[in-house]
Amino acid sequence: MADEVILLDFWASMFGMRVRVALAEKGVHYEYKEQDLRNKSPLLLQMNPIHKKIPVLIHNGKPICESLIIVQYIDEVWHDKSPLLASDPYQKAQARFWADYVDKKLYDTGSKLWTAKGKGEEQEAAKKDFIEVLKVLEGELGDEAYFGGQSFGFVDISLVTFSCWFPAYETFGNLSIEKECPKLMAWVKRCKEKESVSKSLADEKVVLEFLGTMRKTLGID
Repeated sequence: MADEVILLDFWASMFGMRVRVALAEKGVHYEYKEQDLRNKSPLLLQMNPIHKKIPVLIHNGKPICESLIIVQYIDEVWHDKSPLLASDPYQKAQARFWADYVDKKLYDTGSKLWTAKGKGEEQEAAKKDFIEVLKVLEGELGDEAYFGGQSFGFVDISLVTFSCWFPAYETFGNLSIEKECPKLMAWVKRCKEKESVSKSLADEKVVLEFLGTMRKTLGID
């Protein structure tokens, strides 16, 4: 019997995109169900009653929640192709640490950046914190092709999906990521050469328009 795989997601979510990239890396066929986050579907509430958030992977009727947990699940279930985590326990722990760093630091600093009002102290503080996080990640990447060395993996997936939000961060934060972190942007371009990444990421211009609309809705602009 073939696996039934369903993904509950929202098009602009960098967390949902992680799952899309991982499934593409593994060559897993799935049904995509776009969710309205302002009017959550009964299926989403049933499958994630605790957090009521996307993404949710439903595998043969069983839900798995939280993007990094889902990516690890995908790697373990479909383990015969494109390993995302190293077999070595220490390397695996390091990858989990850096993916957790992305979750704890980048989303919050990025959110403060695109929601900052004007070009005053609030924006400058948000910009400083955001660039600091990116520089830490760039330092960890070093001169390697990917965060896992020569192979695309878990940390790459956790971070690269933020890249389609980068133009919005740059626009609303008045900064250039290319100028601040050239090695990191070279890594982004390298990742985007992979079809699993390029076909899974949202359109940067549409994300920018979406966040512009959100700023107006929130009364920022």
